[in-house]
This record gives sequence, C-alpha cells and structure tokens, in this order.
Amino acid sequence: MFSKYKKPGTPPAGPAGAAAAAPRPGNVTPIAAADPKKSMMQPNRGKPAEPAPADKEKKRKERLGEIKLELHKALLDNLNLAALEKASESELRQEINAIATESLEEMGIVLNREERQMLNQDLYDEVTGLGPLETLLKDDSVNDILVNGPQQIFVERAGKLQLTDITFKDERHLLRIIDKIVSAVGRRVDESNPYVDARLGDGSRFNAMVGPIAVDGSLVSIRKFKKDKLGIDDLVKFGAFTEEMAAYLQAAVATRLNIIVSGGTGSGKTTTLNALSSFIDNNERILTIEDTAELQLQQTHVGRMESRPPNVEGKGAVTQRDCLRNALRMRPDRIIVGETRGEEVIDMLQAMNTGHDGSMTTIHANSARDGVSRLENMVAMAGIEMPLKAVRSQIASAVNLIVQASRLQDGSRRMTSITEITGMEGDVISMQEVFRYQRVGLTPDNKIIGHFTATGVRSHFSERFKLWGYDLPAAIFEPFAAE
Repeated sequence: MFSKYKKPGTPPAGPAGAAAAAPRPGNVTPIAAADPKKSMMQPNRGKPAEPAPADKEKKRKERLGEIKLELHKALLDNLNLAALEKASESELRQEINAIATESLEEMGIVLNREERQMLNQDLYDEVTGLGPLETLLKDDSVNDILVNGPQQIFVERAGKLQLTDITFKDERHLLRIIDKIVSAVGRRVDESNPYVDARLGDGSRFNAMVGPIAVDGSLVSIRKFKKDKLGIDDLVKFGAFTEEMAAYLQAAVATRLNIIVSGGTGSGKTTTLNALSSFIDNNERILTIEDTAELQLQQTHVGRMESRPPNVEGKGAVTQRDCLRNALRMRPDRIIVGETRGEEVIDMLQAMNTGHDGSMTTIHANSARDGVSRLENMVAMAGIEMPLKAVRSQIASAVNLIVQASRLQDGSRRMTSITEITGMEGDVISMQEVFRYQRVGLTPDNKIIGHFTATGVRSHFSERFKLWGYDLPAAIFEPFAAE
C-alpha cells in the first residue's frame, strides 16, 4: 500500500516491525487460568464505579489525540511530501487512510467507524491544512479565531466570544502550525522576532506572538476573510445603514470626495471600505496599499501593494510610506490605504490635496472629532514640525467626509455617523453631521433599540453632487421617523 507516495528507501509498513510488541490474542494467558485459587480468593466488591460522562469524553479525546500524534509521525516518516503536491484530494485521502489503517493494526488499536473517520479527517488537515484550526476556518459562522495557548481556543460568532472544545496537543504542536503559516508567506517568528503579521491562503488576517513574550503559550488571532463580498445592498439589508445613507455615500464616492472610515477594532471598517469601493467607476486606476492585503476591490484596474517587515539582519523593510511615495509616481486616479496608523499620514494627506481626489483610508478612532485628533497626532509622530493651524488646514482641505463605524455592545455593527468637514473657523476644523444612529434603549435580552436619522442639515457638497449628475432629493436630509 501507499507505494506511489512513499519516501524512497522507506521499509514497508506492516505488522512485521511492531508485531513482537503488540500482544496477540492467542498468546494472552488469563489470570484465572494461571492461578484459580488466587482468583477465587478475590472478594466480590460489586460493580465498579463508572466515571462521569464528561470525564469519559475527556479521556476519549485525550486518547484520540495521542493516537493522532503517533499516526502523524508515521505519515511524516512514510509520505513523500514533495510528490503529494501533485496528488489529488481523493488520492491523498486514500494514502492517509491506508497508512492510518496499517499503523493502527501495528499498535493493536481498534476504533469504531466514527472515530476512524474523525481521525482520518484530522490527519488530512494536519498534512494539508492547519490542523485543529481547519474546522473553524471552514465554519462560515465564525468571524474571528483567538488562540490563548494550546488548550484554549475562542471564536467570535455574531459579535460574541465563545470558548470551543478544540485544542492543540501541546505548545510544540501549536508552534508547528504557526511556523507553517508564516513560512508560506516568507516570514518568520522565533525568540528573536516573537511576533508576526501574515495572511492565510484565503486572505484571512493572521497575527501570532510566541514565547518568551507570550507567557502562557503562543497567542494567535485570525480575522477570517469573507468569501462572499458584502456590497452596499447587503449592508443595508443587515441594518448597517439605510438606503438614504447609501444614496448619499454613492454620490460622495462617485464625485470623488476624499473619505476616511473611522472606527474601533472589529467595527467593520474594512468591510465598509470594500462596500464603498463598489461605487468607483470601472475606468479609474486604483492603487491599494496595506500592511496585510485584505481589500477586495471589484474593479478591473487595481494595483495592490503590501508592506514588508525587515529580514533577519534587520534590513529590507518596505513600509506603507515607501509604498505610498512610489504609488504617487504610478499615475493613480485614486489611492486607497488599508489603514493609516503612522508617518504615512503625511503622504496620504498630500496625495488627497494634489490631484488624487476620491482617495480613501481607515483609522482607529471613536468619533469623527477623535478621528481628526488622531490625524493631528500622527502628523506630530512623523516628526515634522508644523504649526498646529497649518496641520489642521492641511487636514481640512484634504479630508471631505468621515464615516464612523461602530460595534455596539450587543455585537451588532452600525454606521453610527456620517460627518462632513466643511473647512476652518479660526484655528478649529469645522464639521457637520449629516446622518447618525440614534439609540433609544435596550430589549430585555440586551439587544439595542435604535434607528438611523438625518440631522436635518443639508449637505455641504450638494452643489458638487448636482454638477456631477447626482441631484439628491432634499427629503433624504430630513430627520427620519423611528420605525
């Protein structure tokens, strides 16, 4: 068996090697037959106490885990991994099944059909995928996977964290999976470089931190990549914002306003940015710049760039600012920066001010006003000494619109505010809110009650919209009645 994908020079796996160690049914001498008197003297203690179902299930999982570890070693010893790259899924499954069957016979272990199927699937995931994480990656209801050491794996479903019953065998098992992920994208993680950002094959964002920085075991977080691209219609249907707000955002993107999507971690900034990009004309040249490539733009003319960390010698780093500077020489119509978090903010603001209208980015902030303060702070962190008024003037002329995304306490995600930047009044940036999410209360099961409404303020860019052919009705700027 499994000769096609067997390593050259590997002796055939079979009962010959381990037959001596495994007891044969015919060679076992029953205790009663060996010494009948001794067996008769045993007192009758009644039926022994059975372990609780939870303990039995735990022991069963531990036993299967030990068996899987032994079989995985057998697979690595016997399979020619280089030849497997050209094998089909069905051929690989057959080979794994054959090796597992023979190895179980060698060890004298009998499993039922369900356990064997589960074991074969786990072995397949170990060889081709990410081991225990593979099941969670295939589960569409899971948004985030959070690993706190080998024995604790949490997932986020519908905005709520849940502890799973999936575990790794030990820390070495977890480190092997981490190394498999980061080496596939040309990065590394070890004691000298204990944290890493990477992405999985499907585009999911991956971050890991290992010891000695991670005290109780390696820490892993995976932000899953949505296979189905969420468009504006989907977000409206899910209640992220209203059709009136969507019509306004379509006009804002189409008329090339510079937009910043602001929000906290996990609030849906990247999803919102992806949805807004659907309004960009297909004839425009778009360049995207990210630390980890996540954006799913739907246009045909898109150039994607990704920053790069330094190598082992501390050289070769390519920052977002480097990519942004080079992008300005590549004749872009729009530049989209996945997330602005540092000194690249200077080049981003200059691009918005110098002919690249319609550019977009995201920042971490809790409100539109906080977002402007974040931009000011990032300019200061870049080490460029400019008067505060000059910095604010640059921001006011570069940024036209701030879209605030939030994840509320019940796990729902809403576009809680759309704010326009209208210019400067003295030393202060003047802003006006056009739409907001109005919270009313809570249901008994802690679901937030609220509704979207316009503030009654007419858009500062109404004339611009009209000149570009987007004559929005005045009614969409009137406050909405609660449903």
